[in-house]
Amino acid sequence: MTLSTIKALEERTIILASKSPRRKMLLEALGFPFKVKIHEVDESFSLELKGGEIPEYLARKKAEAFDQEIDGNEIIITADTVVWVNGHALNKPESHEEAKAMLEELSGAIHSVFTGVCLKTKSKTHSFFEETKVVFNALTEEEIEHYLAHYRPFDKAGAYGIQEFIGLIGIQKIEGDFYNVVGFPVQRFWKELSFVL
Repeated sequence: MTLSTIKALEERTIILASKSPRRKMLLEALGFPFKVKIHEVDESFSLELKGGEIPEYLARKKAEAFDQEIDGNEIIITADTVVWVNGHALNKPESHEEAKAMLEELSGAIHSVFTGVCLKTKSKTHSFFEETKVVFNALTEEEIEHYLAHYRPFDKAGAYGIQEFIGLIGIQKIEGDFYNVVGFPVQRFWKELSFVL
C-alpha cells in the first residue's frame, strides 16, 4: 500500500455495512473516516459450503444489497465471521443453552475462525477470507456459566469474544491474525484494498 494509495483512499467515501462494534472499532483505528449503513440480508447459506467459503459467500451477499444505490466514489465493506469446529460452523447462538453447548464443544479443542470480507465499488467486487486457528484450554462449567451470565455473547460467532473473560482465561494460543478472531482481519483487508482502488 503506497502513499498514493492512501491518498486515493482518503478521497473515497467508505461505508462499513456492519452492526458489529468490534469491526467499527478496528476500522476507526485505521484513521480513515467512514459511515455505517446496513441492509438486512437473509444470512442462510448452502450446507455444501465449508469453512471460509461460508463467511465469504455471506459477505458478498451483504455487498450485493447495495447494487442499486452505490455511487462512483463509494467503497462498501461487508464482512461475516464463523467459527469452524468438528466439520461444521458455529454462528451466533440464539439462546443461553445454545451458547453453552458451543462453548462446551470448543472447550479443550482446536477450531478455526474464518472471516469473509467483500469490498465493493460501482465497477468492482472483490472478496476473500482469512483463517485463524485457536486452541482452547478445557473450560469448567462454572467458567462457562460465569461468562454467559456476565458477557451475554449472543452477538458473536461461536458464543465468545477473544478479548473477553473466556478468551483471556481460556485461549492457550492462536495461529494467525488476532484481529481476525475479534471479527475483522485488518492486515489482510489493508492489502486487499488495492484490488478496488
